[in-house]
Amino acid sequence: MYVSPRARVRAGQGRIRPLTVHHLNQLLLVCSLVLLVAVAAVRISSRSGLPSLLVYLGIGVAMGQDGVGDIHFDNAELTQVIGYAALVVILAEGGLGTKWKEIEPVMPAATALALSGVAVSVGVTASAAHYLIGLEWRQALIIGAVVSSTDAAAVFSVLRKIPLPSRVKGTLEAESGFNDAPVVILVVSLSAAGPVDHWYVLLGVILLELAIGCAIGLAVGWLGSWGLRHVALPASGLYPIAVMAIAVVAYAAGALAHGSGFLAVYLAAMVMGNARLPHWPATRGFADGLGWMAQIGMFVLLGLLVTPHELGDDIVPALVIGLVLTMVARPLSVVLCLTPFRVPWAEQALMSWAGLRGAVPIILATIPMVEGVDASHRIFNIVFVLVVVYTLVQGPTLPWLGRKLRLGDPSEAADLGIESAPLERLRGHLLSVAIPEGSKMHGVEVAELRLPPGAAVTLVVREEESFVPLPTTALQRGDELLVVATDPVRDATESRLRAVGHGGKLAGWLGTDGASR
Repeated sequence: MYVSPRARVRAGQGRIRPLTVHHLNQLLLVCSLVLLVAVAAVRISSRSGLPSLLVYLGIGVAMGQDGVGDIHFDNAELTQVIGYAALVVILAEGGLGTKWKEIEPVMPAATALALSGVAVSVGVTASAAHYLIGLEWRQALIIGAVVSSTDAAAVFSVLRKIPLPSRVKGTLEAESGFNDAPVVILVVSLSAAGPVDHWYVLLGVILLELAIGCAIGLAVGWLGSWGLRHVALPASGLYPIAVMAIAVVAYAAGALAHGSGFLAVYLAAMVMGNARLPHWPATRGFADGLGWMAQIGMFVLLGLLVTPHELGDDIVPALVIGLVLTMVARPLSVVLCLTPFRVPWAEQALMSWAGLRGAVPIILATIPMVEGVDASHRIFNIVFVLVVVYTLVQGPTLPWLGRKLRLGDPSEAADLGIESAPLERLRGHLLSVAIPEGSKMHGVEVAELRLPPGAAVTLVVREEESFVPLPTTALQRGDELLVVATDPVRDATESRLRAVGHGGKLAGWLGTDGASR
C-alpha cells in the first residue's frame, strides 16, 4: 500500500489503493532516502554517544502525523508483524556473532537471568504499576512483562563496542538472546481473552514452548551447518543467503510446532556461527547488513505508530515505572540470580545497569493493542516513553560506569580479530589478523610466532603500506597480517595466533592457550 507524505490512512478504514508502478517508484525513493538518512545518523550517533535507535525513532516520529511528514499511521497489527520479522533477523545476526567459548561458562547464569530474572522483574514492576500508578492488575502485569525483556539489538550493538570482561559480555548477550522467548509467551498469554487462573499451567506452557524451540533450533542449526560444509554451492554469494534462510526456517518450524520460534532462531544461528562455515566473512557482513536494515525499518515504523501529542499524560507514569524497573527490579533480579554463581559485585552492578531496553518492548506493547486489551494505547505510550528516556540515560553512561567499576581496562590484552577466506583449489585458508591495542603480540618477531608447518605470514600491512615480512620482522600494534594456512593446520594456526596475542612470545610455555576469551 502506497502512503503519500500527506495521506491519512487509517487501519481498516476506507479503500486500499492499488500499488501501481508509479506508486512503487515513489515508495522506493522515499524508503531509500530514509535508509540513507538512517545510515548517516549512525555516524552522528557514534560520535555523539546517542544510541542509534533513538535516532531511528526520531526519524519515524518526524515523518508521522505530528511531524513534517504528516503521515497518519495507526496499524498496530502490521507493526507487530513487521516487528516480529525484524526481530527474527536481529536475533539471527546476534546468534551468528555469539562466540560459544565466551558464553559456555556463563550459560547457567544467563539462563537464570532469562527465566528467574524475568519473573522477579515482572513481579516488582507490575506491583509498582498497580500500587503507584493505579493500573489494574492485568494491565500492570502486561507492562511488567513487556519491559522485563532486555533488547537484543541494543545489547548486541552497544556491548560489542565496549571493552568489558568476556564473562559480563557473554552473560548479557546470552540473556538478551534467551529472554525474548519467555517474555513473548507471557505477554501473549496475559493479553489473550479471559483470565489466567492457574499460573502453574502458564509456567508449564512457557517451559514446554521453550523446550520445543530449543530442540528445533539446535537440530536445524546442526543440520544446516552439516549441509553447508558438505555441499559445494556454485557461488560464494549463495552461502550468506542459505545461512539466513536456515535461521528463518528454525523460527518458522519452532513457531508452527507451538514452540518458541525466537529461541529457535537464536540457537540455530549460534550453532552455525560457531561451525566454521565456508565464506564466513561474507556471511557475517551480509547478516550484519540485514540486521541494520531490520533495526532501521523497525524503529522508523514504531516512530510512525506513536502519536507524540498523546504522550503528555503518560510521561510521569513512565518515569515512575522506569525508575522502579531500573533501580529496584533489575538490580534485584541480577543479585538473586547471579549471587549463587559467585559473580563479583562490580560485575553485578554493571549488569544491573546494562539491562538495555529498545524496540522489543515497544513491539511487545503492540500485542495488547491487537488483542483489544483495555487501556492498551496507554500501555503503549508508557512503554514508548520509558524506553526512550532510559535508553538515553543508560546507553551513553554504560562505558563510564565500566571505567568507574574498573571493568574492561582498554590496556588489557585484547582478542585478535581473525577472519578466514577459503582457498578451495589449494585446500587452504587465508587468515586476516588485526593486532589491536593492548595485544601482547606487539614486539613479537614473525619467527617467534612459531606457527605450525603449513602456515606462514605472507604479508604485513602497516600504516597503509604493505610488505613481505622477514623472520626477524617485529610486529606492532595496528598491524594487519595475512597468514596462509593449509586446511589441516588451520585451527592450530588460529589457536596459536590467539595464544600469542594473549600471552606474548612465551605463550604455551607459560600455559597460555588460544581460547578466545
